[in-house]
Amino acid sequence: MEEPTTSSAESRNMAQKVVAIAAGEAHNLVLAGDGSVFSWGRGTFGRLGIGSDDDQLFPVKLNFFHQRNLKIVGIAAGAYHSLALTDDGSVWGWGYNEFLDLGSPNSALDDSGSKAPLKVSSIKAGGMMSLAIDDLGGLWMWGNCPHPQQSRPAEGEFTLVSCFSPIPVWNLHGHTVVKVACGNEHVVALASAEETYSGSDLLCYAWGSNNHGQLGLGDRESRLVPEVIRRFDLESSWEVYEVACGAFHTAVLTTKKRPSDTLESICWTFGLGDNGQLGHGTTQSLLSPDPVKALPENTFLISVDCGLFHTSVTSSAGDVWSWGMEKGLGLCPDASFPGTDPGDALSPLLILCNGLYGPKFPEPVQVACGAAHTVLVGDKGYKLWSWGRGRSGVLGNGETDFHFAPTLVLWPPLLEDFKEEISPNVREATKDDSKNPKTDAEIEKRLSSAMEEIKLLNSKLSAMERYASILHGSIFGKPFTEQDILPSLQRSTGFDIAKEWENMLDSADHGRLLRLESFYRNMLAGVKDKLLKRRIEELVKESLNSSTKG
Repeated sequence: MEEPTTSSAESRNMAQKVVAIAAGEAHNLVLAGDGSVFSWGRGTFGRLGIGSDDDQLFPVKLNFFHQRNLKIVGIAAGAYHSLALTDDGSVWGWGYNEFLDLGSPNSALDDSGSKAPLKVSSIKAGGMMSLAIDDLGGLWMWGNCPHPQQSRPAEGEFTLVSCFSPIPVWNLHGHTVVKVACGNEHVVALASAEETYSGSDLLCYAWGSNNHGQLGLGDRESRLVPEVIRRFDLESSWEVYEVACGAFHTAVLTTKKRPSDTLESICWTFGLGDNGQLGHGTTQSLLSPDPVKALPENTFLISVDCGLFHTSVTSSAGDVWSWGMEKGLGLCPDASFPGTDPGDALSPLLILCNGLYGPKFPEPVQVACGAAHTVLVGDKGYKLWSWGRGRSGVLGNGETDFHFAPTLVLWPPLLEDFKEEISPNVREATKDDSKNPKTDAEIEKRLSSAMEEIKLLNSKLSAMERYASILHGSIFGKPFTEQDILPSLQRSTGFDIAKEWENMLDSADHGRLLRLESFYRNMLAGVKDKLLKRRIEELVKESLNSSTKG
């Protein structure tokens, strides 16, 4: 077999790199560096885009875009629908369609009155609504959404409207919209103060339902038109650079506008707080933005997202925090949380990376929250972790169980590596199904068998990692990390345990030697005690047998 060229190797490398992830109610989308899209989780309503409503336990590639030679540059996930943005500026959609026009990808922006058709530059979805920002900074909305121009509520009543095709938000005309997020019934957008964006003049606009204070405007009155959140206006010393919306709460990340010697990155939350999703140590709702004070200072937060009732953030250093319903996992109270301390996390909890990569996540990229699960992109985009509710395979690890600690998603998908192993003759035969109609079925059978084996191996590996971590922690007093693997074992499949033990003792400091001595003494005492008990039991049995015979 010929060695792959540099370009083909680079192409395969990009095909395995995650550049964006989006989480819906119980499904996920991944955008790879080569423009392909993968999905997994609950398939109801066709939200996975695979041509059926079957659940998928592992990431599956969407062949639709590949067959049409479309390169995807953006993805978004609502509760039950999905969106994709191509490099030509068109938007494609699939899934639940009661309030959406998912079947007209190029007609979205044709009626803007512009001489040249506008192109979409970014997309977002949430609940049952979709949003798009065009290449001129204009914002468009469709679905079941709080559209300023379409809403005609009765006096004292706020209602959402059904927009079956994209309609511009004219209230932000004359501003450049940079980012946008939406919850079930509210929208928060970052837009320039002037017509063009200068890089340091972003304002935070909010509108829609405000029954829990999720607009951050200091009251519970809903808004039909975008209104600036005063905490982040031009007079504020803070500027928002990331925004996320839960069902009825909002989270934003800010930095200081003026340069500072210290790294100042703050997470602010507001809205519904019943389950601790605001992270302020209480279950009170907040009508105005308030910083999450329990997060450590002098750390830079790179990503934030909200589930229905939980919030997650990650730092550039690899730390991940979650808070909200059921220990910050977003789980419902009937989740049967293991341990003696179930309940909502009212303040941020540090999520530790299990296995060889922990305790921090290596080089994190993005965090995404579904209704009751969380997915993290790490290792510069080459690894995915997930945790939370696993129903319908939403965690992507081949299981449907709940995971209360991070578990690795099967990425890159086995199918991609499996294809590389197919012989040239088989690959040639598959070009024409009529030549070998059994080939696809045989490959599918082999693939299914291989995936079952991978699932079993993953389960065994997870159990082994937990056992090694517990044993290592009991001996050395710290979690097992990749650096703790013996050097000789890293280089080969075997090692000299006596030699490695001697090397470990030589390199151990005084405190570690004392801990080893204490552990050995306790273990030895336990063994002697057990031997003594066994000998006593044997003597008692011998005595009883002798008495019976006598």
